[in-house]
Amino acid sequence: MPDMNQIEIPQSFMALFVTAGRLKPSASLEVVVGRYELCEDMACMLTEHAQAMLSNLSLSEENVLLRCHDGLMAGASVFTEQESDWVIRRLAELLAWTSPEFGEADTPSPRRTV
Repeated sequence: MPDMNQIEIPQSFMALFVTAGRLKPSASLEVVVGRYELCEDMACMLTEHAQAMLSNLSLSEENVLLRCHDGLMAGASVFTEQESDWVIRRLAELLAWTSPEFGEADTPSPRRTV
């Protein structure tokens, strides 16, 4: 594993591991860093796929992002819903697209038709 002192984890990701009313994450730094690297890598890997979907399927940017989110949540997903939300927000940031709105952490996100 890379030197954890070299990795800067964004507050938006660290917030996934901090329960309301707490200051410390609910997981070890090693776990948080590992999950962050997985999520960041996925967002980067999805950039080319998302751009291809945009041009080949004639979808809106939002629909591309929502389809990618659905894919992250499908089956026995490696990602939690909150991590999937974060990956898609990061993907939107990397592509300079507007991020879709997701429900609050305690509220299940509505099903979408795309």
